[in-house]
Amino acid sequence: MVAIDPDFQQKRQVVDKHFEHDIWGPVEAPEVLGIHGTHVAVDFDICIGDGSCIEVCPVDVFEWFDTPGTNPHKVHPELPAMIKDAKADPIREADCIDCMACETACPVLAIKISV
Repeated sequence: MVAIDPDFQQKRQVVDKHFEHDIWGPVEAPEVLGIHGTHVAVDFDICIGDGSCIEVCPVDVFEWFDTPGTNPHKVHPELPAMIKDAKADPIREADCIDCMACETACPVLAIKISV
C-alpha cells in the first residue's frame, strides 16, 4: 500500500508556504502537489479527498483545499477512487493535540503526525 513517507523531512525540501504551514516538494501542479504541513503532514499526492480526517479531528485542523486537475491515480493506480477534487489541508496544524485520530482514520495513509 502507498503511504506518506515518514522520513519526508530528511528527503525533501520546503518549496513554499500555504497559510501557516510548509509545503514540501517537489511541486508541479496539477500533477504533483507535494506534502502540506510538517507537524500535521498530508501527502497531497496520495490524498483521495474522502474527508475522514476532517470528520474525526476534534480541533478542526483541516479545511478543504480545491485541487482541480489533480489525479493521484496517474502515479499510484492502486489507490481507491478519488472522492473529491479537493484535499484536506492542515491549515491550523499548530492547533493539533496529537490525538492521531486523523492519521488513524485516513484510508490511504496520507497523513503523518510528527510528535
